[in-house]
Amino acid sequence: MRSRTVRFVVLAAALGAAGCASSEQWQEWRAHNTHFASDQHMGFSVRNTEGGAPKVRRTDIDASRTQQWWGKVVTVSESQIFQN
Repeated sequence: MRSRTVRFVVLAAALGAAGCASSEQWQEWRAHNTHFASDQHMGFSVRNTEGGAPKVRRTDIDASRTQQWWGKVVTVSESQIFQN
C-alpha cells in the first residue's frame, strides 16, 4: 500500500512540474544541456527575477554575448546599465 502511495505522489509531482512550462519553453530547455550557460548567467538570472527592476551591468552584456546566454530577454535603456 505504501509503495503505491509513493508512486502516485511521484507521478503527480512529475506531471505537475511538466505542466508548468509552455511548449516553447520546453523546446528552449531541450536545446541546451545545462540550465545556465555559466555561473555569471546564473548570477544574472538570480539577480533579475520577474517583477523586479532589472539590474544590468556592462559586464553582463559582454558575458551574455560571448557565452551565448539563452532564456527570456531582459531589456533596459542605455541609462539603466550599471558601469562596473
